[in-house]
Amino acid sequence: MDFTLSDEHNDLRAMVREFANDRIAPHAQQWDADHHFPTDVVREMGDLGLFGITADEAWGGAGADFISLCITIEEIARVDQSMAITLEAGVGLGINPIHEFGSSEQKAEWLPDLVAGKTLAGFGLTEANAGSDAKATATRAVLDGDEWVINGSKAFITNSGTEMTSLVTITARTGPDEISTILVPSDTEGFTVEPAYRKMGWRASDTHALTFKDARVPADNLLGERGRGLHQFLSTLDDGRVAIAAMAVGVLQACLDESVSYANERFAFGRPIGSNQAIAFKCADMEVMTHAARLLTYKAAWLKDSGQPFKQEAAIAKLYATESAVSATRDATQIFGGAGFMDETLVARHYRDAKVLEIGEGTSEIQRIVISRGLGLPLR
Repeated sequence: MDFTLSDEHNDLRAMVREFANDRIAPHAQQWDADHHFPTDVVREMGDLGLFGITADEAWGGAGADFISLCITIEEIARVDQSMAITLEAGVGLGINPIHEFGSSEQKAEWLPDLVAGKTLAGFGLTEANAGSDAKATATRAVLDGDEWVINGSKAFITNSGTEMTSLVTITARTGPDEISTILVPSDTEGFTVEPAYRKMGWRASDTHALTFKDARVPADNLLGERGRGLHQFLSTLDDGRVAIAAMAVGVLQACLDESVSYANERFAFGRPIGSNQAIAFKCADMEVMTHAARLLTYKAAWLKDSGQPFKQEAAIAKLYATESAVSATRDATQIFGGAGFMDETLVARHYRDAKVLEIGEGTSEIQRIVISRGLGLPLR
């Protein structure tokens, strides 16, 4: 058993870390304050090839393994979760469904620009009454001649309303007991992107509600087989859970680094606060959580890269890493004391941002259901 990353992985980490430190970290606080989506920097991420890391070379990608994507997301999340989720969703929810289930014509039309980071795609799954209960999807698509007519709405959709967004892939009920996946270009008549949400965290990422009123798209925009939408998005979410776990690892590492630095620099009662067990033990616990979360995440990614089942490991990594990240941001804020309550500190931003890690791409409760069923328990 060898836990050593390859030279290629280490070179990738160094490259992404340099980019994150130089182009994202100095501006992330202002983007957050302004709820600003930095299109220019997202395009730079595309120029570096970050959106195409795992895509086939035929579409302009690097064809690298999933661990490479996890390393990339981890390094960006270390300085800014908003840009990390922009990349994670751009790859996992934008590119991957088309990459995995699209026809050759659909791939040729959409993938080159998505893989190059010239455009973005969203994935419309969540609705007001269909989140964890994805089978409750109410959006409908009716075949009328050679077109799908779509009516309904979606909620909390990432990368759906930027000037870079070219399409949104949505789930829709195409029959009484049938859910399918359909590609909806951004300029489709009857498709409305609602105003951006005002969010507690991830403020520099793009998130909108979507409305469809007799929106018509060609019948050929069906993604994969009709009625296989549930299977497709569950497969997509397995990948996404590992990627979200990688985001959480980046948050854990940032909180650990910031806390150790502050504990050595901040003096109280004539000595560094890190000399107190109450502070030192919090840092020690963060170190343990960071190591464990990274190992769980990389193990799940390795299983995927090896072609082995990884649903259980994806749920375990997502559950542990995200809940650990929320705990670490709370403890880091406590270590910083009053300074941690100020928006100017990285830990304060991570504290606000981290909560949604326990919600997006399957809540902690859903992960526990997946894990319980994986154990063979007759859970309803």
